[in-house]
Amino acid sequence: MLSVVSNRLPLSFRCSYVRAANSLSRKPQTPLRQIVRRGIQTQADAEAFLEQSQKQGVSFLSLNRPKAKNAISLRLLKELTECLEKVQFDKGTRVLIVRSSTLGSFCAGADLAERRTMTQVQVDKFLLDLRGALNKLENLPIPTIAAIDGPALGGGLELALACDLRVAGHSVTKIGLPETKLGIIPGAGGTQRLTRLLGLAKAKNLIFTGRALTAQQALDYGVVDYVSEAETSAVDRAVELATEISVNAPLALKAAKQAISRAPELALESGLDFERASYEPLLKTKDRVEALEAFKEKRQPVFKGE
Repeated sequence: MLSVVSNRLPLSFRCSYVRAANSLSRKPQTPLRQIVRRGIQTQADAEAFLEQSQKQGVSFLSLNRPKAKNAISLRLLKELTECLEKVQFDKGTRVLIVRSSTLGSFCAGADLAERRTMTQVQVDKFLLDLRGALNKLENLPIPTIAAIDGPALGGGLELALACDLRVAGHSVTKIGLPETKLGIIPGAGGTQRLTRLLGLAKAKNLIFTGRALTAQQALDYGVVDYVSEAETSAVDRAVELATEISVNAPLALKAAKQAISRAPELALESGLDFERASYEPLLKTKDRVEALEAFKEKRQPVFKGE
């Protein structure tokens, strides 16, 4: 059985939400040490943790291995999975942003130094666990945004591809799947999610060449959806986008994500049936009534996810 010995804090603290002190800061940040709801604690020990944004309904899942450019270690993967399991049932989070705890990074892929010390059985389990974690991320019932402020290579880009939307910092220069240069292929969903996103030809082009894209090239290709303006970060732009999304009805967002995500695998008529099945329950929600009342009273609706 694979085990990792550490002195980490228990899950009840590790994946508790902390409030981001300055999530829109444009200055490089040190690993975040924040204030949790029930006292002052530090998250410096965690390799992945949840934070509350200053924007209501928006949370961060922060990767925190700055010296390793957030390469995915056994420990980071375990804590990432625990955080995803927690946020899945958190009604206070309407949009999740996946980011680095420090500017200039996102995720450089698997930790190759650690990989060299692993047995084949351990590698197999790691890949299975990584697949499960990215599936959890992709299937969260809330919109997710990857804020790419640094290299997103291999498993790092595969992590971003499991999010609904991707924002790249304007100065990022390394976004790609370089696995063929290392004698392998993308092994955490890259061949599948990139193809579904871009189509066969573009996915083959990027994977066959192992090319690393700049932020603007990634935008042109369709790998990312937004690039931040000069002097701003991907996190800044992601928070703006998340804020725009989070004011909408949570149950409607969940139903919309569900219907859109199923579209590629369904024939049109089956897809229309699924859309209708997702639509009907919303008509009886309190949020639908609130939306109609707000329209009548010419004010902004206040949605509660009910």
